[in-house]
Amino acid sequence: MSEPQPVLRVEGLSVAIDTPSGTLRAVSDVDLHVDRGETLCIVGESGCGKTMTSLGIMGLLPRRARLSAKRLELEGRDLARLSAKDRAALRGDRMAMIFQDPMTSLNPVYTIGNQMEEIYVRHGKGNQKQARERAEYLLHKVGISAASSRLGQYPHQLSGGLRQRAMVAMTLMCEPTLIIADEPTTALDVTIQAQILHLLDDLQREYHMALILITHDLGVVARMADRVIVMYAGQVVETGTAEEVFSAPRHPYTRGLLDCIPIPGKTRPGAPLGSIPGMVPSLFGPIASCQFRNRCPQAFADCARAPVPLRETGPGRADRCLLPLGTPAQPRRASEALGAAE
Repeated sequence: MSEPQPVLRVEGLSVAIDTPSGTLRAVSDVDLHVDRGETLCIVGESGCGKTMTSLGIMGLLPRRARLSAKRLELEGRDLARLSAKDRAALRGDRMAMIFQDPMTSLNPVYTIGNQMEEIYVRHGKGNQKQARERAEYLLHKVGISAASSRLGQYPHQLSGGLRQRAMVAMTLMCEPTLIIADEPTTALDVTIQAQILHLLDDLQREYHMALILITHDLGVVARMADRVIVMYAGQVVETGTAEEVFSAPRHPYTRGLLDCIPIPGKTRPGAPLGSIPGMVPSLFGPIASCQFRNRCPQAFADCARAPVPLRETGPGRADRCLLPLGTPAQPRRASEALGAAE
């Protein structure tokens, strides 16, 4: 009996952007896959390529950006070979995206109802009346009271939390198999952040969707992720299950990120947290060495001699490092990172 195919499979995805200063390598040779009912978290500091990876998958890259990929398949369909029209037909239907700030991704001159109903009708799921009923049902589903009246309101009339809930409801209009959530709680206060994360978790389990969650918050990763991809300077530097990455980080960058999180009951109040010194390398020109070597406390001569390949060390486990396996790390259990976020 053959294994079920992933909802999304990506191999060798790269994004280059032409600028007056030359070609910028925003994303370099990214591999990932996500199964139905699974949550994949992509984590890394700002500028590491997380959002560009997601925009490349969705076909929403800036005009000057060029995408290449050995494989880019959604439910077995080759996205790279589809026309712009066919690719657009999949967005909002089979795959959907939740953006960081709903105020900038919702159209300010149309009501919430107009925008939700348009998706349903445009993809041929039903008529206007059915679209209205579906929109009202989903607003109730995501915890928005008085849904009927909310449909007649404009985005600026809703609070930040309500706008993000409306955005979540909008992505569900056509029951997609894949949802990409790009830092969906960044613009919200802490209480609302927790509510949105719980909402996403509940909906993902109920609808059995594949969920890619992009974040820089390791507490969110510990709470939500089945598997984790750590990115740095446009490259994948480590992959594994959430428990593997938190309990036995293999790449020095991953260890550095974990050191930045205080541990409840262990980190003394007022004690300095860990930090990663130095600057992210330039993304112009070819990759000639380990991208992290100038910030790595364990770098050695070989790190500067050639690009470092991603080495597989077990099922679903890989890292982009030349340090021998078993090099002492500072392990952190996922439960500790989760406690730091609560």
